[in-house]
Amino acid sequence: MKAETPLVRLLRQCLEEGCAVEIDRLGCFRPGAEGGFEFIPNEKPGVFLAYVEEDRVAAERLYAALARAGLDPWMDKKKLQPGQNWPRAIERAISLSDFFVACLSRRALVKRSTFQSELRWALDCARQTPLGGIYFVPVRLEPCQVPPMIQQSTQYLDLFPDWKTGVKRLIATIREEYRRRGAQDG
Repeated sequence: MKAETPLVRLLRQCLEEGCAVEIDRLGCFRPGAEGGFEFIPNEKPGVFLAYVEEDRVAAERLYAALARAGLDPWMDKKKLQPGQNWPRAIERAISLSDFFVACLSRRALVKRSTFQSELRWALDCARQTPLGGIYFVPVRLEPCQVPPMIQQSTQYLDLFPDWKTGVKRLIATIREEYRRRGAQDG
């Protein structure tokens, strides 16, 4: 029999102490009702939110709306842990997400920042999406020019002047696409 790794020992210790252990985008291990342990898979669509710091308030508002709707949003300020290798964690989160939502604004489009590399990484990930599928979803937070590279192949959504209507449409699009993928897999 193989010796337990430190990670397995830690997981077992947490569960034996009655704690649940959530693994991002995978699910949650928790103590079972009749002893032992159970695993509850995460079946919520994962949505990566890309934004620039100047648009953080709007991004947090969108994050909250997606979470209230039962989706699994990912935002650096909410998910990164102290000491975590953030460039690697962000690339991993983008790769594992079911959807990538790019929050576009005049500031976001001209600023040299991590946002630009996130867009490029997500566009690379989008190439793996089956034709006709939705992964990369640009949303405009305000009137601004959508980059030609995105505009020529991807429909964007405006979250202005009516935020509530725009967010409802985004959530409906994500849910519909996620259901469609599930129907194709089954």
